[in-house]
Amino acid sequence: MQLYSTNNKSNVVDLKQAVLKSLPADKGLYMPIQIPSIEAEWFQNLNQLTITDIAYKIAQTLIGDYIPTPDLERIVSKAINFEAPLHYLSDDIASLELWHGPSLAFKDFGARFMAQLMSYFNKDENKKLTILVATSGDTGGAVAAGFLNTPGIEVIILYPEGKVSHLQEKQLTTLGGNITALEIKGTFDDCQALVKTAFLDADLTKKYNLSSANSINIARLIPQSFYYVDAYRQVRDKDKSVVVAIPSGNFGNLTAGLLAQRMGCPIDHFIAATNMNKVVPDYLDTGSYEPKTSVATISNAMDVGSPSNFTRMQALFDGSHESMSKAISGYSLNDEDTRYMMQEIYTKHDYIADPHGAIGYGAVEEYLAINDNYTGIFLETAHPAKFLDVMETTLENIKTPIPKALANLQDKKKVSTLLDTDFAGFKSWLMGR
Repeated sequence: MQLYSTNNKSNVVDLKQAVLKSLPADKGLYMPIQIPSIEAEWFQNLNQLTITDIAYKIAQTLIGDYIPTPDLERIVSKAINFEAPLHYLSDDIASLELWHGPSLAFKDFGARFMAQLMSYFNKDENKKLTILVATSGDTGGAVAAGFLNTPGIEVIILYPEGKVSHLQEKQLTTLGGNITALEIKGTFDDCQALVKTAFLDADLTKKYNLSSANSINIARLIPQSFYYVDAYRQVRDKDKSVVVAIPSGNFGNLTAGLLAQRMGCPIDHFIAATNMNKVVPDYLDTGSYEPKTSVATISNAMDVGSPSNFTRMQALFDGSHESMSKAISGYSLNDEDTRYMMQEIYTKHDYIADPHGAIGYGAVEEYLAINDNYTGIFLETAHPAKFLDVMETTLENIKTPIPKALANLQDKKKVSTLLDTDFAGFKSWLMGR
């Protein structure tokens, strides 16, 4: 598997270098030179397969013989060993529940696959691999769970002070071991900027063997494509077209959906569903891309004002606004309307959706109102219990069930280091370890 930098197509590397280095020196993002397609007949016979079978087929098609079959089968089977059920709310609207993994968020797919892949590539190295990851909520928890006690790898998680939910923070700060949490006095964009700058700093790259577990790493996108195909497997009426609404922040999830579509998955249309951090929906409407400082919302995992993966989206559409806006619609809600949508889902369908999924539901509902003969799927990206404060103030008198995995975190002690947003201070902390 060969990959190029979105900033320089002649900058080509193999999969190992792309995964372990994360970012090319020219500050682009790695993308496959070729996106191979899978025969249509395979997609017509998905009912015979499990999600693990599907994951292996997609991974093997993308990666080819770069990783021997027995090793790739082991990587996939260890990483993708939980379900992503499609829960129908009505005849034409369904929720893809992506929170059945260990950290109760969709990012378990990417984090667990990445941990196995990095461990495989790093097994013969003498130097420990240090993962730097910025999180606006769920990435950190999934990465912490996915990499916990992985030999030869340590993880440093940066998260914005006061801008993740209480239980999300506990997932980042209570594991110990090879997981370290840094609380940054700023926004997710500040955390992401610190991570990106670290990769380009000569002193840090000399001291550390650095990599990233954010969606800037191609190892996150490959496994996120798996569940789009598995969702299509579960669609009841294959005669209908399929539209998928994706709650979006850094846009890795949507980029992975586009990857699955390019490989042949019969998804007709995507909707980029955001909160008020809506630079991509604005671009789809106007053709003008203007990153902004992120604003805090109740759907905090989408509080991203400068989404990294937009450059990958542009690469997939050769920079054409016309092509991208035909394939993807934009949609956004403010906090008040998000709460209303959460209430509507419960009232109409007796279904508890978290604030991110509720925005996806609103996008699907609007799309189906003007487009006939579609099945609309929205991604329920995290368990609602991870946002208890929002759930309790929005769905009054409705008790959100708390899974045992989260309940057990309630009384655990938070351990983190508080840092400012300046890179000099972050670098000093890293160099002084």
